[in-house]
Amino acid sequence: MTRKTVGAALLALLLLAGCGKPGTPPPKGPQPSSLPSYQVRSTDAVQGSPTLDSARSRGHLVVGAKEDQPYLGQKNPATGEYSGFDIEIARMVAADLGFGPGQVQFRTIASANRETALQNGQVDYYVGTYTINDNRKKLVGFAGPYFVAGQALLVRKHEDSIRGPQDLAGKKVCSAAGSTPYQRIQQQYPKAHLVGYDTYSACVDNLITGQVDAVTTDNAILQGYAAKVPDELKIAGQPFSTEPYGIGTPKSDRALRLALDDALARHEANGDWKAAYQATLGLSGVPAPVPPPIDRY
Repeated sequence: MTRKTVGAALLALLLLAGCGKPGTPPPKGPQPSSLPSYQVRSTDAVQGSPTLDSARSRGHLVVGAKEDQPYLGQKNPATGEYSGFDIEIARMVAADLGFGPGQVQFRTIASANRETALQNGQVDYYVGTYTINDNRKKLVGFAGPYFVAGQALLVRKHEDSIRGPQDLAGKKVCSAAGSTPYQRIQQQYPKAHLVGYDTYSACVDNLITGQVDAVTTDNAILQGYAAKVPDELKIAGQPFSTEPYGIGTPKSDRALRLALDDALARHEANGDWKAAYQATLGLSGVPAPVPPPIDRY
């Protein structure tokens, strides 16, 4: 087995960490700490939302999420449980809508399918490194933002020829198809050889095995991967965009969107937001930033 193959196998084990089966290797990278709990408000706290009316009828929320982003949105394949900062954001605002932890069902939705999932009612809202932009606002609504990231580059530990997007000409660059980072490379750095997959974990696996030269997405996502295998990977250079993360909602459900804005404001003010960050994404080594202003519209 080559060193590159070993590296890919290591990443696979890290992303499967926490299975709890006998003989399972101990997970590497910083481990989650105690998560905050969130006070559940009355189920009648928000009225006039058809999305919430449907959720109340079925008895639980369905929230779209990512499953392969360490410390942001990650699914344990053995238990089916989701964890990470985005997952905590989804849970804290759910509590304000009247839904406790046992009444939130997460569903993995790929980047390219987020708008469709919201439009077709497959999910009630979506929390998964979802950048707010004007084109998406034509299709869906956004509460927030609740976090601001920036597009960056992940490379192998000893890679010195890539220090920023200006160095991508002729390089194989991987990102999630349909994502904002994918589109930016496609439009602004056309000399890069762009490769698209449904998941960033597939991109990272190909990076470790030498099939691509860099992975590009938001620095918050890349921080998690680099923290898992610091001997194999590093972030190159500085972020080169501004990516405000929002909670995606059905476009026509204004009552839900405004209720989520209110929920975010309450949890930022009472310290839940910071506590959730420190217990999840903060484990990558980056201190909690100041939450961005909420853009109510």
